[in-house]
Amino acid sequence: MTRRSRIVGFGSAALLVVLGAVCAAVFSPGLGEDLALVLISLGAILAVSLVFLEVGLSEDRERAREEATRARDARADEKRRKPGDEAPRQHGRARLPRMRGRPRRLH
Repeated sequence: MTRRSRIVGFGSAALLVVLGAVCAAVFSPGLGEDLALVLISLGAILAVSLVFLEVGLSEDRERAREEATRARDARADEKRRKPGDEAPRQHGRARLPRMRGRPRRLH
């Protein structure tokens, strides 16, 4: 989200809350209370929704940053490896040593 869209979103939520308060003060008790309830509720729902959107977007940015770092580290590892070296194992476990004709032993 751009800075402008944040200002517009949160500003419209605040405007709905203020309009609800004004309606409660200006209109008759029945209509004013109903309008205030609707407008203030809509403003609060919009504000909470925008906060959740911001949290989700920040998590997406963090995940993308971690993936870029991981990819950069993988490229650096490939450059450091010598041509004859075998590629590192993806699953992270080392293979157990094995002798011909004998089963693998745990150390």
